[in-house]
Amino acid sequence: MKVLVCDDEDNIRKLLKRLLNLEGIDADCAENGLSAQRMIASERYDAIVADLRMPGLDGLGLLRWIRAEGFRVPVIMISAHGDINDAVTALKDGADDYLVKPFDPDELLIKLKGLVKAQNLMNAAEGEKKSSGFLGASSSAEQIRRIIERIAPSSATVLITGESGTGKEVAARQIHALSSVSSGPFRAINIGGVPENLIESELFGYEKGAFTGAESRKPGLFELASGGTLFLDEIGDMPAALQVKILRVLQEKKITRLGGTSEIPINARIVAATNRNLEDMVREGTFREDLFYRLNVVRIRIPPLRERPDDIPVLAQAILAKYAESMGMRIKGFSPEAIAALSQHPFYGNVRELENVIERAMIFADSDVIEARDLDLRQALGRGDDKATVPIQDAQSLKDIERNAIIRSLHRWEGNRTRSAEELGISRRTLITKIQEYGIDL
Repeated sequence: MKVLVCDDEDNIRKLLKRLLNLEGIDADCAENGLSAQRMIASERYDAIVADLRMPGLDGLGLLRWIRAEGFRVPVIMISAHGDINDAVTALKDGADDYLVKPFDPDELLIKLKGLVKAQNLMNAAEGEKKSSGFLGASSSAEQIRRIIERIAPSSATVLITGESGTGKEVAARQIHALSSVSSGPFRAINIGGVPENLIESELFGYEKGAFTGAESRKPGLFELASGGTLFLDEIGDMPAALQVKILRVLQEKKITRLGGTSEIPINARIVAATNRNLEDMVREGTFREDLFYRLNVVRIRIPPLRERPDDIPVLAQAILAKYAESMGMRIKGFSPEAIAALSQHPFYGNVRELENVIERAMIFADSDVIEARDLDLRQALGRGDDKATVPIQDAQSLKDIERNAIIRSLHRWEGNRTRSAEELGISRRTLITKIQEYGIDL
Protein backbone atom coordinates (compact mmCIF):
# COMPACT_ATOMS: atom_id res chain seq x y z
CA MET A 1 0.00 0.00 0.00
CA LYS A 2 1.26 3.50 -0.81
CA VAL A 3 -0.21 6.60 0.87
CA LEU A 4 0.26 10.33 0.30
CA VAL A 5 0.19 12.52 3.43
CA CYS A 6 -0.55 16.20 2.73
CA ASP A 7 -0.18 18.62 5.67
CA ASP A 8 1.54 22.00 6.09
CA GLU A 9 2.84 21.07 9.56
CA ASP A 10 6.19 19.33 9.33
CA ASN A 11 5.86 17.47 12.64
CA ILE A 12 2.50 15.97 11.63
CA ARG A 13 3.92 14.83 8.26
CA LYS A 14 6.86 13.13 10.00
CA LEU A 15 4.65 11.56 12.67
CA LEU A 16 2.20 10.10 10.14
CA LYS A 17 4.98 8.88 7.85
CA ARG A 18 6.65 7.08 10.77
CA LEU A 19 3.32 5.57 11.86
CA LEU A 20 2.58 4.26 8.37
CA ASN A 21 6.09 2.92 7.84
CA LEU A 22 5.89 0.95 11.09
CA GLU A 23 2.80 -0.75 9.63
CA GLY A 24 4.66 -1.61 6.44
CA ILE A 25 2.90 1.12 4.47
CA ASP A 26 4.97 3.22 2.06
CA ALA A 27 4.28 6.96 2.54
CA ASP A 28 5.13 10.13 0.62
CA CYS A 29 4.63 13.64 2.06
CA ALA A 30 3.48 16.92 0.53
CA GLU A 31 3.51 20.26 2.37
CA ASN A 32 0.54 21.78 0.51
CA GLY A 33 -2.14 21.07 -2.05
CA LEU A 34 -0.09 22.24 -5.04
CA SER A 35 2.76 19.87 -4.22
CA ALA A 36 0.23 17.08 -3.73
CA GLN A 37 -1.25 17.75 -7.18
CA ARG A 38 2.12 17.27 -8.87
CA MET A 39 2.78 14.07 -6.94
CA ILE A 40 -0.67 12.58 -7.62
CA ALA A 41 -0.30 13.33 -11.32
CA SER A 42 2.97 11.41 -11.55
CA GLU A 43 2.58 8.65 -8.94
CA ARG A 44 -0.10 6.09 -8.11
CA TYR A 45 -1.38 6.17 -4.52
CA ASP A 46 -3.74 3.76 -2.77
CA ALA A 47 -5.02 6.47 -0.42
CA ILE A 48 -4.54 10.15 0.43
CA VAL A 49 -4.62 11.80 3.87
CA ALA A 50 -4.98 15.59 3.61
CA ASP A 51 -5.42 18.43 6.08
CA LEU A 52 -8.36 20.75 5.45
CA ARG A 53 -6.50 23.96 6.36
CA MET A 54 -3.33 24.65 4.32
CA PRO A 55 -1.89 27.79 2.69
CA GLY A 56 -2.26 28.09 -1.04
CA LEU A 57 -4.40 25.19 -2.25
CA ASP A 58 -6.17 23.82 0.84
CA GLY A 59 -7.45 20.29 1.42
CA LEU A 60 -10.93 20.99 0.10
CA GLY A 61 -9.53 22.45 -3.12
CA LEU A 62 -7.21 19.46 -3.49
CA LEU A 63 -10.14 17.08 -2.97
CA ARG A 64 -12.24 18.80 -5.63
CA TRP A 65 -9.31 18.64 -8.09
CA ILE A 66 -8.81 14.91 -7.36
CA ARG A 67 -12.45 14.13 -8.12
CA ALA A 68 -12.61 16.46 -11.14
CA GLU A 69 -9.58 14.68 -12.64
CA GLY A 70 -11.28 11.33 -12.20
CA PHE A 71 -8.91 9.78 -9.62
CA ARG A 72 -10.80 7.10 -7.67
CA VAL A 73 -8.31 7.00 -4.78
CA PRO A 74 -9.83 7.08 -1.26
CA VAL A 75 -9.32 10.41 0.55
CA ILE A 76 -9.38 10.98 4.32
CA MET A 77 -9.58 14.60 5.48
CA ILE A 78 -8.04 15.83 8.76
CA SER A 79 -9.84 18.70 10.46
CA ALA A 80 -9.63 20.70 13.69
CA HIS A 81 -12.58 20.93 16.08
CA GLY A 82 -13.74 24.19 14.56
CA ASP A 83 -13.73 22.78 11.02
CA ILE A 84 -16.51 20.18 11.41
CA ASN A 85 -18.79 22.00 8.95
CA ASP A 86 -15.99 22.03 6.39
CA ALA A 87 -15.42 18.33 7.00
CA VAL A 88 -19.08 17.64 6.25
CA THR A 89 -18.74 19.70 3.06
CA ALA A 90 -15.72 17.60 2.12
CA LEU A 91 -17.77 14.42 2.50
CA LYS A 92 -20.38 15.84 0.15
CA ASP A 93 -17.64 16.73 -2.35
CA GLY A 94 -16.24 13.21 -2.46
CA ALA A 95 -14.11 12.63 0.64
CA ASP A 96 -14.40 9.07 1.97
CA ASP A 97 -13.96 9.89 5.66
CA TYR A 98 -12.52 12.46 8.05
CA LEU A 99 -10.70 12.62 11.40
CA VAL A 100 -10.76 15.41 14.00
CA LYS A 101 -7.50 16.47 15.66
CA PRO A 102 -6.22 15.13 17.94
CA PHE A 103 -7.05 11.64 16.62
CA ASP A 104 -6.08 8.11 17.58
CA PRO A 105 -3.41 6.76 15.18
CA ASP A 106 -5.03 3.33 15.31
CA GLU A 107 -8.28 4.86 14.09
CA LEU A 108 -6.46 6.31 11.08
CA LEU A 109 -4.92 2.93 10.27
CA ILE A 110 -8.28 1.16 10.54
CA LYS A 111 -9.95 3.69 8.26
CA LEU A 112 -7.11 3.58 5.73
CA LYS A 113 -7.01 -0.21 5.48
CA GLY A 114 -10.78 -0.47 5.26
CA LEU A 115 -11.09 2.13 2.52
CA VAL A 116 -8.23 0.70 0.46
CA LYS A 117 -9.66 -2.81 0.72
CA ALA A 118 -13.10 -1.59 -0.35
CA GLN A 119 -11.61 0.30 -3.31
CA ASN A 120 -9.59 -2.74 -4.39
CA LEU A 121 -12.71 -4.89 -4.31
CA MET A 122 -14.57 -2.30 -6.34
CA ASN A 123 -11.75 -2.12 -8.89
CA ALA A 124 -11.69 -5.91 -9.14
CA ALA A 125 -15.43 -6.03 -9.70
CA GLU A 126 -15.18 -3.37 -12.40
CA GLY A 127 -12.33 -5.23 -14.05
CA GLU A 128 -14.26 -8.49 -13.96
CA LYS A 129 -17.31 -6.79 -15.39
CA LYS A 130 -15.28 -5.52 -18.35
CA SER A 131 -12.98 -8.46 -18.97
CA SER A 132 -14.68 -11.68 -17.91
CA GLY A 133 -17.23 -11.69 -20.67
CA PHE A 134 -17.24 -13.34 -24.07
CA LEU A 135 -13.62 -14.37 -24.69
CA GLY A 136 -11.98 -14.80 -28.06
CA ALA A 137 -9.61 -13.25 -30.57
CA SER A 138 -11.68 -13.86 -33.71
CA SER A 139 -13.64 -11.20 -35.57
CA SER A 140 -16.84 -13.05 -34.57
CA ALA A 141 -15.98 -12.79 -30.86
CA GLU A 142 -15.14 -9.11 -31.23
CA GLN A 143 -18.43 -8.46 -33.01
CA ILE A 144 -20.36 -10.28 -30.25
CA ARG A 145 -18.62 -8.14 -27.61
CA ARG A 146 -19.49 -4.95 -29.52
CA ILE A 147 -23.14 -5.98 -29.78
CA ILE A 148 -23.29 -6.82 -26.08
CA GLU A 149 -21.77 -3.47 -25.12
CA ARG A 150 -24.23 -1.69 -27.39
CA ILE A 151 -27.41 -3.40 -26.21
CA ALA A 152 -26.62 -4.01 -22.53
CA PRO A 153 -27.66 -0.53 -21.25
CA SER A 154 -31.11 -0.85 -22.85
CA SER A 155 -34.02 -2.88 -21.48
CA ALA A 156 -34.68 -4.65 -24.79
CA THR A 157 -35.39 -8.38 -24.79
CA VAL A 158 -32.49 -10.36 -26.27
CA LEU A 159 -32.49 -13.69 -28.11
CA ILE A 160 -29.17 -15.57 -28.21
CA THR A 161 -28.86 -18.44 -30.69
CA GLY A 162 -26.13 -21.01 -31.21
CA GLU A 163 -25.22 -24.63 -30.76
CA SER A 164 -25.03 -26.16 -27.32
CA GLY A 165 -21.82 -25.31 -25.53
CA THR A 166 -20.95 -22.18 -27.52
CA GLY A 167 -21.27 -19.80 -24.56
CA LYS A 168 -24.82 -18.49 -24.69
CA GLU A 169 -25.10 -18.16 -20.91
CA VAL A 170 -21.70 -16.44 -20.80
CA ALA A 171 -23.06 -13.83 -23.22
CA ALA A 172 -26.26 -13.49 -21.17
CA ARG A 173 -24.29 -12.90 -17.97
CA GLN A 174 -22.16 -10.29 -19.71
CA ILE A 175 -25.28 -8.46 -20.89
CA HIS A 176 -26.46 -8.42 -17.27
CA ALA A 177 -23.06 -7.30 -15.94
CA LEU A 178 -22.96 -4.30 -18.28
CA SER A 179 -26.62 -3.37 -17.87
CA SER A 180 -28.30 -0.77 -15.68
CA VAL A 181 -29.64 -3.64 -13.51
CA SER A 182 -26.22 -5.22 -12.90
CA SER A 183 -26.63 -4.73 -9.14
CA GLY A 184 -29.80 -6.83 -9.26
CA PRO A 185 -30.05 -10.64 -9.39
CA PHE A 186 -29.27 -12.84 -12.38
CA ARG A 187 -31.63 -15.82 -12.44
CA ALA A 188 -31.45 -18.63 -14.99
CA ILE A 189 -33.57 -21.62 -15.92
CA ASN A 190 -32.97 -24.32 -18.52
CA ILE A 191 -36.45 -24.95 -19.89
CA GLY A 192 -35.45 -28.30 -21.37
CA GLY A 193 -34.03 -29.49 -18.07
CA VAL A 194 -37.19 -28.97 -16.00
CA PRO A 195 -40.08 -31.50 -16.13
CA GLU A 196 -42.99 -30.05 -18.08
CA ASN A 197 -45.37 -30.16 -15.12
CA LEU A 198 -42.98 -28.08 -12.98
CA ILE A 199 -41.93 -25.33 -15.41
CA GLU A 200 -44.97 -23.12 -14.72
CA SER A 201 -44.54 -23.20 -10.96
CA GLU A 202 -40.81 -22.51 -11.30
CA LEU A 203 -41.46 -19.42 -13.42
CA PHE A 204 -44.61 -18.01 -11.79
CA GLY A 205 -44.43 -19.42 -8.27
CA TYR A 206 -47.47 -20.59 -6.31
CA GLU A 207 -49.65 -19.84 -3.34
CA LYS A 208 -50.07 -22.08 -0.30
CA GLY A 209 -52.51 -24.87 -1.12
CA ALA A 210 -52.31 -24.34 -4.89
CA PHE A 211 -51.72 -28.07 -5.31
CA THR A 212 -50.84 -31.11 -3.25
CA GLY A 213 -47.55 -30.46 -1.51
CA ALA A 214 -47.75 -26.66 -1.76
CA GLU A 215 -47.43 -26.12 1.99
CA SER A 216 -46.32 -22.48 1.76
CA ARG A 217 -46.14 -19.63 -0.71
CA LYS A 218 -43.23 -19.73 -3.13
CA PRO A 219 -42.22 -16.87 -5.44
CA GLY A 220 -41.27 -17.81 -8.99
CA LEU A 221 -38.25 -16.82 -11.04
CA PHE A 222 -40.00 -13.84 -12.61
CA GLU A 223 -40.40 -12.37 -9.12
CA LEU A 224 -36.98 -13.45 -7.88
CA ALA A 225 -35.35 -11.79 -10.90
CA SER A 226 -37.14 -8.50 -10.26
CA GLY A 227 -34.74 -5.60 -10.63
CA GLY A 228 -32.30 -7.85 -12.49
CA THR A 229 -32.19 -10.30 -15.39
CA LEU A 230 -34.07 -13.56 -16.08
CA PHE A 231 -32.27 -15.90 -18.48
CA LEU A 232 -34.62 -18.35 -20.22
CA ASP A 233 -32.26 -20.98 -21.64
CA GLU A 234 -33.47 -23.39 -24.34
CA ILE A 235 -36.64 -21.40 -24.90
CA GLY A 236 -37.36 -23.60 -27.92
CA ASP A 237 -38.23 -26.46 -25.54
CA MET A 238 -41.06 -24.52 -23.93
CA PRO A 239 -44.38 -26.43 -24.08
CA ALA A 240 -46.99 -24.91 -26.38
CA ALA A 241 -49.48 -24.41 -23.54
CA LEU A 242 -46.99 -22.26 -21.62
CA GLN A 243 -45.92 -20.15 -24.57
CA VAL A 244 -49.09 -18.04 -24.51
CA LYS A 245 -48.60 -17.33 -20.79
CA ILE A 246 -45.01 -16.20 -21.35
CA LEU A 247 -46.20 -13.97 -24.18
CA ARG A 248 -48.74 -12.34 -21.85
CA VAL A 249 -46.04 -11.71 -19.24
CA LEU A 250 -43.78 -10.05 -21.81
CA GLN A 251 -46.65 -7.87 -22.98
CA GLU A 252 -48.20 -6.89 -19.67
CA LYS A 253 -45.20 -7.14 -17.29
CA LYS A 254 -47.38 -8.91 -14.73
CA ILE A 255 -47.67 -12.47 -13.42
CA THR A 256 -50.14 -14.41 -11.30
CA ARG A 257 -48.89 -17.16 -9.02
CA LEU A 258 -50.43 -20.60 -9.38
CA GLY A 259 -53.44 -20.72 -7.09
CA GLY A 260 -53.43 -16.93 -6.76
CA THR A 261 -55.83 -14.24 -7.99
CA SER A 262 -53.87 -11.00 -7.74
CA GLU A 263 -51.52 -9.77 -10.47
CA ILE A 264 -47.94 -9.04 -9.45
CA PRO A 265 -45.88 -6.48 -11.42
CA ILE A 266 -42.47 -7.71 -12.57
CA ASN A 267 -39.57 -5.70 -13.94
CA ALA A 268 -36.96 -8.29 -14.87
CA ARG A 269 -34.99 -7.90 -18.08
CA ILE A 270 -35.54 -10.99 -20.27
CA VAL A 271 -32.72 -12.72 -22.13
CA ALA A 272 -33.63 -15.96 -23.94
CA ALA A 273 -31.44 -18.52 -25.69
CA THR A 274 -31.90 -21.56 -27.89
CA ASN A 275 -29.90 -24.01 -29.97
CA ARG A 276 -32.93 -24.65 -32.17
CA ASN A 277 -34.13 -22.83 -35.29
CA LEU A 278 -37.15 -20.93 -34.02
CA GLU A 279 -38.09 -19.72 -37.51
CA ASP A 280 -38.46 -23.35 -38.61
CA MET A 281 -40.46 -24.09 -35.48
CA VAL A 282 -42.77 -21.16 -36.26
CA ARG A 283 -43.33 -22.50 -39.78
CA GLU A 284 -43.99 -25.98 -38.36
CA GLY A 285 -46.47 -24.54 -35.86
CA THR A 286 -44.55 -25.72 -32.77
CA PHE A 287 -43.55 -22.23 -31.62
CA ARG A 288 -45.83 -19.19 -31.50
CA GLU A 289 -45.01 -16.53 -34.06
CA ASP A 290 -46.06 -13.67 -31.78
CA LEU A 291 -43.84 -14.97 -28.97
CA PHE A 292 -40.95 -15.32 -31.39
CA TYR A 293 -41.21 -11.65 -32.38
CA ARG A 294 -41.48 -10.61 -28.73
CA LEU A 295 -38.25 -12.45 -27.96
CA ASN A 296 -36.42 -11.53 -31.15
CA VAL A 297 -36.11 -7.80 -30.45
CA VAL A 298 -32.31 -7.98 -30.45
CA ARG A 299 -30.55 -11.10 -31.69
CA ILE A 300 -27.06 -12.42 -31.10
CA ARG A 301 -25.83 -15.47 -33.00
CA ILE A 302 -22.85 -17.27 -31.48
CA PRO A 303 -21.01 -19.32 -34.12
CA PRO A 304 -19.77 -22.81 -33.25
CA LEU A 305 -16.15 -23.10 -32.16
CA ARG A 306 -15.14 -24.83 -35.41
CA GLU A 307 -16.03 -21.61 -37.26
CA ARG A 308 -13.77 -19.48 -35.03
CA PRO A 309 -10.54 -21.42 -34.41
CA ASP A 310 -8.73 -18.16 -33.56
CA ASP A 311 -10.67 -18.18 -30.27
CA ILE A 312 -9.34 -21.57 -29.18
CA PRO A 313 -5.93 -20.43 -27.80
CA VAL A 314 -7.58 -17.65 -25.74
CA LEU A 315 -10.31 -19.92 -24.42
CA ALA A 316 -7.86 -22.74 -23.71
CA GLN A 317 -5.67 -20.50 -21.56
CA ALA A 318 -8.69 -19.16 -19.65
CA ILE A 319 -9.99 -22.68 -19.03
CA LEU A 320 -6.53 -23.82 -17.92
CA ALA A 321 -6.29 -20.97 -15.42
CA LYS A 322 -9.74 -21.77 -14.03
CA TYR A 323 -9.05 -25.47 -13.53
CA ALA A 324 -5.51 -24.90 -12.27
CA GLU A 325 -6.89 -22.79 -9.42
CA SER A 326 -9.77 -25.13 -8.54
CA MET A 327 -7.60 -28.28 -8.80
CA GLY A 328 -4.61 -26.77 -7.02
CA MET A 329 -2.28 -27.48 -9.95
CA ARG A 330 0.62 -25.38 -11.23
CA ILE A 331 0.25 -25.96 -14.95
CA LYS A 332 0.90 -22.63 -16.61
CA GLY A 333 0.29 -23.09 -20.32
CA PHE A 334 0.46 -25.09 -23.55
CA SER A 335 3.26 -26.00 -25.90
CA PRO A 336 3.01 -24.58 -29.47
CA GLU A 337 2.28 -28.11 -30.71
CA ALA A 338 -0.60 -28.49 -28.24
CA ILE A 339 -2.11 -25.16 -29.30
CA ALA A 340 -1.78 -26.17 -32.95
CA ALA A 341 -3.52 -29.51 -32.26
CA LEU A 342 -6.36 -27.80 -30.39
CA SER A 343 -6.80 -25.16 -33.09
CA GLN A 344 -7.13 -27.81 -35.82
CA HIS A 345 -9.75 -29.84 -33.92
CA PRO A 346 -13.40 -29.26 -34.97
CA PHE A 347 -14.86 -29.42 -31.41
CA TYR A 348 -18.42 -30.38 -32.27
CA GLY A 349 -19.14 -30.13 -28.55
CA ASN A 350 -17.83 -26.54 -28.67
CA VAL A 351 -16.42 -24.91 -25.51
CA ARG A 352 -17.85 -27.64 -23.30
CA GLU A 353 -15.85 -30.26 -25.19
CA LEU A 354 -12.74 -28.04 -25.07
CA GLU A 355 -13.09 -27.86 -21.27
CA ASN A 356 -13.27 -31.64 -21.00
CA VAL A 357 -10.18 -32.12 -23.19
CA ILE A 358 -8.15 -29.62 -21.16
CA GLU A 359 -9.29 -30.93 -17.78
CA ARG A 360 -8.23 -34.45 -18.76
CA ALA A 361 -4.92 -33.21 -20.19
CA MET A 362 -4.11 -31.44 -16.92
CA ILE A 363 -4.52 -34.70 -15.02
CA PHE A 364 -2.14 -36.61 -17.32
CA ALA A 365 0.40 -33.84 -17.98
CA ASP A 366 3.96 -34.66 -16.81
CA SER A 367 5.17 -31.05 -16.55
CA ASP A 368 3.88 -27.54 -16.00
CA VAL A 369 3.13 -27.25 -19.72
CA ILE A 370 0.51 -29.29 -21.57
CA GLU A 371 2.02 -31.05 -24.58
CA ALA A 372 0.24 -32.34 -27.67
CA ARG A 373 0.68 -35.90 -26.41
CA ASP A 374 -1.41 -35.04 -23.33
CA LEU A 375 -4.46 -34.19 -25.47
CA ASP A 376 -6.87 -37.03 -26.15
CA LEU A 377 -8.66 -35.48 -29.10
CA ARG A 378 -9.53 -38.82 -30.67
CA GLN A 379 -11.61 -39.79 -27.65
CA ALA A 380 -13.29 -36.39 -27.67
CA LEU A 381 -14.55 -37.12 -31.18
CA GLY A 382 -15.98 -40.44 -30.02
CA ARG A 383 -13.67 -42.44 -32.33
CA GLY A 384 -11.52 -45.43 -31.61
CA ASP A 385 -13.54 -46.70 -28.67
CA ASP A 386 -12.93 -50.44 -28.85
CA LYS A 387 -15.43 -51.01 -26.05
CA ALA A 388 -18.32 -49.57 -27.98
CA THR A 389 -21.05 -52.17 -28.30
CA VAL A 390 -23.11 -50.18 -30.79
CA PRO A 391 -21.71 -49.75 -34.32
CA ILE A 392 -21.90 -46.36 -35.99
CA GLN A 393 -23.66 -46.88 -39.30
CA ASP A 394 -22.88 -45.19 -42.59
CA ALA A 395 -25.24 -42.24 -42.92
CA GLN A 396 -27.79 -43.30 -45.51
CA SER A 397 -30.69 -41.22 -44.18
CA LEU A 398 -31.56 -38.45 -41.75
CA LYS A 399 -32.45 -41.10 -39.16
CA ASP A 400 -29.00 -42.67 -39.55
CA ILE A 401 -27.36 -39.27 -39.08
CA GLU A 402 -29.45 -38.63 -35.96
CA ARG A 403 -28.69 -42.08 -34.56
CA ASN A 404 -24.95 -41.67 -35.15
CA ALA A 405 -24.96 -38.22 -33.54
CA ILE A 406 -26.65 -39.62 -30.43
CA ILE A 407 -24.16 -42.48 -30.19
CA ARG A 408 -21.15 -40.16 -30.53
CA SER A 409 -22.54 -37.78 -27.93
CA LEU A 410 -23.22 -40.61 -25.48
CA HIS A 411 -19.68 -41.89 -26.00
CA ARG A 412 -18.25 -38.43 -25.35
CA TRP A 413 -20.21 -38.07 -22.13
CA GLU A 414 -19.65 -41.69 -21.05
CA GLY A 415 -23.37 -42.45 -21.17
CA ASN A 416 -24.47 -39.34 -19.23
CA ARG A 417 -27.86 -38.68 -20.80
CA THR A 418 -28.39 -35.26 -19.29
CA ARG A 419 -25.09 -33.91 -20.64
CA SER A 420 -25.68 -35.59 -24.02
CA ALA A 421 -29.14 -34.05 -24.27
CA GLU A 422 -27.69 -30.60 -23.55
CA GLU A 423 -25.04 -31.07 -26.25
CA LEU A 424 -27.57 -32.32 -28.82
CA GLY A 425 -29.98 -29.49 -28.06
CA ILE A 426 -32.89 -31.69 -27.03
CA SER A 427 -34.57 -32.45 -23.73
CA ARG A 428 -33.50 -35.47 -21.69
CA ARG A 429 -36.97 -36.95 -22.18
CA THR A 430 -36.61 -36.68 -25.96
CA LEU A 431 -33.16 -38.26 -25.84
CA ILE A 432 -34.45 -41.27 -23.87
CA THR A 433 -37.25 -41.68 -26.43
CA LYS A 434 -34.71 -41.59 -29.28
CA ILE A 435 -32.45 -44.14 -27.52
CA GLN A 436 -35.39 -46.51 -27.24
CA GLU A 437 -36.52 -45.80 -30.81
CA TYR A 438 -33.11 -46.58 -32.32
CA GLY A 439 -32.38 -49.50 -29.99
CA ILE A 440 -29.15 -47.92 -28.73
CA ASP A 441 -27.55 -50.00 -25.98
CA LEU A 442 -24.39 -48.54 -24.47
